[in-house]
Amino acid sequence: QLQLVESGGGLVQAGGSLRLSCVASGGIFNSYTMAWFRQTPGKEREFVAVISWYGKNTYYGDSVKGRFTISRDNAKNTVYLQLNSLKPEDTAVYYCAARKTNVHTNYGEQGWYAYWGQGTQVTVSP
Repeated sequence: QLQLVESGGGLVQAGGSLRLSCVASGGIFNSYTMAWFRQTPGKEREFVAVISWYGKNTYYGDSVKGRFTISRDNAKNTVYLQLNSLKPEDTAVYYCAARKTNVHTNYGEQGWYAYWGQGTQVTVSP
């Protein structure tokens, strides 16, 4: 059973940066597609970014393209999300997700992922 623990969230001013981390345990990390989603109260969980097993392929949600970067370090069982040029509308709980197959056309669907972390809050002030 893969377990995911996110960290790195916090309060930042608009235009600032944060780096989120998600550490995985309980599985062979490089056999999992890893992704980030985010959610605000009253809204559905939104796809942010996904990365394939060895990082060759990455895909992003339209609202974060050019500002966020997903990466992974398989030696550390960790996936990262670098958040740059943050906007107040980026405020959300950010979740790490995983699935034990390589990246697929369903990567943007939360239901495709089998494992989830508990989330980390990101708050961007104007």
